[in-house]
Amino acid sequence: MAAEYVPTVAGAASHYDDLDSFYREIWGEHVHHGLWTEGDESDLEAAENLVRLVARNGAIGAGDRVVDVGCGYGATTRILAERLGAEVTGLTISSVQRDYAESHNSVPGRTAFLLRDWYDNGLPDASFDVVVTVESLEHMPDLPGFFRECRRVLKPGGRLTGTAWMSCEQPGRLARRHLIEAITREAQIAGIRPESEFRAAAEGAGFTGWSFSDRARQVKRTWPLCAGRTIKGLLTQSRYRKFIFGSQNPNRIFALTLFRIWLAYELGVQRYGVFSARAG
Repeated sequence: MAAEYVPTVAGAASHYDDLDSFYREIWGEHVHHGLWTEGDESDLEAAENLVRLVARNGAIGAGDRVVDVGCGYGATTRILAERLGAEVTGLTISSVQRDYAESHNSVPGRTAFLLRDWYDNGLPDASFDVVVTVESLEHMPDLPGFFRECRRVLKPGGRLTGTAWMSCEQPGRLARRHLIEAITREAQIAGIRPESEFRAAAEGAGFTGWSFSDRARQVKRTWPLCAGRTIKGLLTQSRYRKFIFGSQNPNRIFALTLFRIWLAYELGVQRYGVFSARAG
């Protein structure tokens, strides 16, 4: 029997550090889904559509103090600071991502990038107007603890806005085993959970006005795009073939996971949650 998978901060950090160049080549520096609202947007335009939606849901504007949880390479952080005039602190557990963010996406006087675990973030109480989380909750094993930290760092009446990979409410046994659990293990994440768990954890932490929409239909195009780029890389670049076929790095399995996630969307097993709430 295979050993039970246990998510760790080190495992997640290793995943992003090891796959750094592949992520940026396949996903781009946003490292999150695109949102196709018109249908003819480029992948970069779709990625920025998602950032704009999150910013709109959080009513982010000039002078707002924002913390971007799981900021990745800092592309969202930069947009919020540069285009909306917010003061943004981005947190990541990947040193490679933090270094890239500082070098490529820093906005002087408006951004700061910290190498920190959200569960031990060291940020002061009631110090932010908005918490943003774009696809970082997948790495959070303790949802109630995540939302409690959000509530702690927010000022009274502060806003929470974000997106998360979610599952349908009651996936079948085969879907759970071969899609949800397999994706969780291969992508080094903590879980793909139903919206009801997120809502309960947020409300338990003192958030009110929970708002949710499933945007799976508008974001799932991300995965055939990524799969196509992976195949092209395998056909044209020896380092892709060497990493996937010639190494023992456990993170190489993520190439297969791209297709598994694509299938999960097509079967309706995976949802894409866009949510917001207010600190009570």
